[in-house]
Amino acid sequence: MFYFVRHGETDYTERGTKIYQGHGTNLAPLSETGIGQIRKAAKDIRLQEANLILCSSYTRAVQSAAILSKELGLEIRIETDLHEWVANDLYIYEDDHTAEKAYEEYVKNKGIHPDSGCRWEDAATIRRRVLPVLQKYADVPKVIVIGHGMMIEAVTGVPHPNCGEIVPFSLVGKE
Repeated sequence: MFYFVRHGETDYTERGTKIYQGHGTNLAPLSETGIGQIRKAAKDIRLQEANLILCSSYTRAVQSAAILSKELGLEIRIETDLHEWVANDLYIYEDDHTAEKAYEEYVKNKGIHPDSGCRWEDAATIRRRVLPVLQKYADVPKVIVIGHGMMIEAVTGVPHPNCGEIVPFSLVGKE
């Protein structure tokens, strides 16, 4: 069984400065609120007796996993394919305006590409990169997966979870 946990709220107060520009925005840490959200999630009965934590390589996910690891005494494994949705499926960084437009189009079309030749990562592509990661750990009884809202939604079908929200998921019938 897998338990997706959306990372805690991120502190973007330095966005656009220092290293927090472009793809560097993914280096932003959790806010104090985000730290609290993950500490609260660590107390949830569903996460007790988990065997392993998987997480995205983005700072907000790694920091969330570190908090859970400390609270639950679990090993962390970083899996790069658990990354957030991308506004350009060629993995070329898009400026904020272009990325926001792509996100709006994704939401409007429920993650399915219209016939407009869009470049954003669709929900089916997200599933194709995440499900093989989960399959590698299918024999582990209880796995916590720290990830991102759009990724969790695309894989589980649960509408965009809040920061710190827990979403149960089983691979049975999803492979």
